[in-house]
Amino acid sequence: MSGPPGRAALLLLVVGLPGLLPERQVGGGGRPRYEPTWDSLDARPLPAWFDEAKFGVFIHWGVFSVPSFGSEWFWWYWQKEKRTPYVKFMKANYPPGFSYEDFGPMFTAEFFDPSQWADILKASGAKYVVLTSKHHEGFTLWGSKYSWNWNAVDVGPKRDLVAELATSVRKRTDLHFGLYHSLFEWFNPLFLEDATSVFKTRKFPTSKSLPELYEIVTKYQPEIIWSDGDGNAPDTYWNSTGFLAWLYNDSPVQDTVVTNDRWGLGSICRHGGFYTCSDRYNPGHLLPHKWENCMTIDKGSWGYRRNAQLDDYLTIEELVKQLVETVSCGGNLLMNIGPTHDGRIAVVFEERLRQVGAWLRVNGEAIYGTKPWRAQNDTAAPDVWYTFSPKEGKVNAIFLNWPISGTLELGEPQAKLGETQVKLVGYKELLKWIALGEKGIVVALPQLTPKQMPCQWGWTLQLTGIN
Repeated sequence: MSGPPGRAALLLLVVGLPGLLPERQVGGGGRPRYEPTWDSLDARPLPAWFDEAKFGVFIHWGVFSVPSFGSEWFWWYWQKEKRTPYVKFMKANYPPGFSYEDFGPMFTAEFFDPSQWADILKASGAKYVVLTSKHHEGFTLWGSKYSWNWNAVDVGPKRDLVAELATSVRKRTDLHFGLYHSLFEWFNPLFLEDATSVFKTRKFPTSKSLPELYEIVTKYQPEIIWSDGDGNAPDTYWNSTGFLAWLYNDSPVQDTVVTNDRWGLGSICRHGGFYTCSDRYNPGHLLPHKWENCMTIDKGSWGYRRNAQLDDYLTIEELVKQLVETVSCGGNLLMNIGPTHDGRIAVVFEERLRQVGAWLRVNGEAIYGTKPWRAQNDTAAPDVWYTFSPKEGKVNAIFLNWPISGTLELGEPQAKLGETQVKLVGYKELLKWIALGEKGIVVALPQLTPKQMPCQWGWTLQLTGIN
């Protein structure tokens, strides 16, 4: 599946290993150079665009989109864990002796229209996108010279899917383009050999994983490297710090690139750029370090599932709630969709993304470029979450349920008579309010028909002139 290591390893010595790359000398007032140590790398400031962006779209696409049954971990669950539903599914639908590799030519992407994808991404209000360039199955969505005959240019679509999406996103949108990359591969013989030696040997990272990382950075210049899948190997096995030092010092994206925290056993939630901590991580309180909640619209899978039911998909109300809670607590939301093997974004995913975009067109000023306020969740009203717009000096109180009484009690704001103003975003008039002692106010909401509502699924009060 992965080809012989010899030639690739030699190539790597020429192009890939940090330490063998030509060092770029810096003059007196130059930018800092980072050492290949966590102390040095962790001190790099996160490029500002990432915190300002707040919302991105994750795309899980690969050979797993062909069976599109159960999960993107299909190969592992079927062959390694031999889970009954997967074994039964294969027995009932495919001939004896059918292997996972036989799904490769069936990953056809004939309906893949990168311009249409870019337009959907733009309509979602997302400010960045992350595509799985390679998942744990090892199949690369670009024609990698390190993934012989197990890539989208040689097998299946016969197209460089990474290049096509990158070009369309950059041409048609202002989204930052990012790539997910799995360090390990479940069944790669070189990885399995290294694992047998308890990672004393390093055949797989030097001939496969690291060369691929250098290849995607130099070829596609992604502004996010979303690493995953350490295979229970330490970061020293992956030479993660060496790669990151090159990425921050000498790569074509050195100034703008952001990275996550999945660079080897024990690095998650401790080292790297922003922290992900776990899948669907949503702590509900403020964290001292920039973090991201990567979650998926289909509650059961990251890849497309033909056997998903309607109630397996999060509703737009649930998605808005996730976005608001996450941003209020200082995080970014990375919302995942799984396209089909033939290259379509299923209409349920498209609808959800367009709904989020419609909500953000009204409420975006309470999300993009905001900072956490002194309180995240309101004490009196648990369905109210706060953000702060530093340039305008506005506190945004986002409430997820419109009160039947027509008044909204907020326990956190300290209002000042004659100074405090309250506005409903998308509605022209200022709102009336009364203070509740030293802390807390009651706001009278306007009486609106459903058509007069500025939006559905959550509303923003902007407060100015408060302590």
